[in-house]
Amino acid sequence: MLHSRQPDGLICITQNHHAWISGQLARVWGNETFGEFAPATEVCLAAEQHDIGWLHWEQNPTLNPQTGYPYRFSQLPTSVHLEIWTSAKHLAAQFGRYVALLVSLHGTRLYDRYRSWENSPQASRLVEGFLQQESIFQAKILASLTNDEFYAKDSKPERIKRNQKLIGVWDGLSIMFCEGFVGEQEISGVPTSRGETSLKLTRTEDKPKQIKISPWCFQQSEIDLVIEGKLLQEKFTDETAMREALRSARSVTRQLTLKPN
Repeated sequence: MLHSRQPDGLICITQNHHAWISGQLARVWGNETFGEFAPATEVCLAAEQHDIGWLHWEQNPTLNPQTGYPYRFSQLPTSVHLEIWTSAKHLAAQFGRYVALLVSLHGTRLYDRYRSWENSPQASRLVEGFLQQESIFQAKILASLTNDEFYAKDSKPERIKRNQKLIGVWDGLSIMFCEGFVGEQEISGVPTSRGETSLKLTRTEDKPKQIKISPWCFQQSEIDLVIEGKLLQEKFTDETAMREALRSARSVTRQLTLKPN
């Protein structure tokens, strides 16, 4: 779950809605500077479903006793987080091998980039076991794709790596858009047609519905997004009460327009 703090409470946005935003970004991504990606349909679907492992948890989110709100995705205990990501590849496999591979790779990339789990011996054991299992799964799927006449050309290491990075970029952009920010933000390691670059995002208080991006990375000259969540106007000490309040909470939408800077 993502959190967007507002003056009148907290907007709770599901991981799956956030992933849908990622998929929308994927479908309009690319231009002369940023190039194309392939296989386009499978990569866009993987971007849209990269958080499919959260489907069950989002139906009954758990309460963070320290905040009084549902856990934000980055606050969950490691054991729960790993259960979610362990299930992700099996759910994604219903869409096909390429999608399952990219979803699994996205999960392992998260643990490779954000290594706070190394501070706990118990968490380290759990994560290392998870990474080993995912590595075996990824190797098996990749071998199958490489030997497939249709997918062979798109299963080369450099193309898989590029697609993995793109999903990470769309994931990061979607989190920023969903949770909101004022001022400037930057995303580095963004694949282009000739290498990598960084994206600079600017949002000002006088134009909160508009985000300017440089360099411009989309096919169209302007992108419109609608983000939906549930507004919680109080904190909780009881998990059941929090879940009931979340189910009956007022739905809110926020509109964003992305423009070149």
